[in-house]
Amino acid sequence: MSNDNKENVVVIDKTDKNIIEMINEDARTPYRQISRELDISVGTVHNRVDKLMKTGVIKKFAPIMDHRKLGYGLTSIIGVRVKGGQLENWEEKESFNKHVLAIYDVTGEYDAFLIAKFKNTDELDKFVKELLKEPGVERTYTQTVLNVVKEEPSSIHML
Repeated sequence: MSNDNKENVVVIDKTDKNIIEMINEDARTPYRQISRELDISVGTVHNRVDKLMKTGVIKKFAPIMDHRKLGYGLTSIIGVRVKGGQLENWEEKESFNKHVLAIYDVTGEYDAFLIAKFKNTDELDKFVKELLKEPGVERTYTQTVLNVVKEEPSSIHML
C-alpha cells in the first residue's frame, strides 16, 4: 500500500490482533473457544471477525498447503522482462494458475517476478520455454530455491 493511501489503513487493537493470531493458528477454532481464552464474549469475537473481514484485513479463510507433500518440491523465482514494460494478463492462463503462487510487478531490470512451484526441472523447463513464447516477453531470469529459510503465508507477526 502506498503512503498516500493512509485514509484506507485499518487500525486494529490488541483484541483484534489476538483474535487474528488464534485464527491464524487454526482457522477452525470455534468463536466460543476464542472468547474463553481472550476473556471476551462470543458476540464480541463474531463482531470483530466480521469487521476484520468487511474492512479487508482478513481476506479469506483458506488452507495452507504443503506443496512438497503434493510433489511440488521445486520452488523457482522467475524474473520477466517485457518489451515496453507491458505486462500481459497471465493470471487467467491455465498454465500459470497451475504453477504460479505469486506475481509481482517490480522496479528495476525486470518488470515482474513470479514465484512458482514445480514437481521437477522438466516442468520448470517447459514452463520457462512457454513463458518465452508469450508475446512481448524479451527474456527471463530463473533462480531455483535451494532451501526455504522462511516462508510465512500469514503476516500476523508484522502487527
